[in-house]
Amino acid sequence: MNNYAFIDAQNLYMAISGLGWKVDYIRFRIYLHEHYHVEKAYMFMGYKSTEQRMYDFLQKAEYIIVFKPLVEVDSKVKGNCDGEMILQAMIDFPHYDKALLVTGDGDFYCLIKYLKENGKLLTVLAPSHQNCSSLVRKLLKRELVFVCALRNKIEYK
Repeated sequence: MNNYAFIDAQNLYMAISGLGWKVDYIRFRIYLHEHYHVEKAYMFMGYKSTEQRMYDFLQKAEYIIVFKPLVEVDSKVKGNCDGEMILQAMIDFPHYDKALLVTGDGDFYCLIKYLKENGKLLTVLAPSHQNCSSLVRKLLKRELVFVCALRNKIEYK
């Protein structure tokens, strides 16, 4: 199998942090490879020059990082990467057998629906029940897994 993962880093980080624990990204990458045969794992995130050490670590852990420049809106820093994630999934569409998305964001409804209709959706790993859009839940039955249920396998200790 030649499966690709497309990870909404901000969605994953914020939701899991809100549950009081952290993802061990090395263990998570191994889990994706062993359980879902993920050969390429893209991680989409905003770019901050002060976080270079973290980016180097993630790249060594075999994530392909796709950055978006951060912008400040109403004193809040934003780096929404939804468009980049959708575009990358479509650019790579002919190159993977199945796609695994890590997000609970309803903004990905159109991508999830398209992948499902074309037999290319492996699964969606939503961070938690609370952080999973009702649009995503309605569309998916067996293809929906919650990252919070994987805590004992991927928690940073």
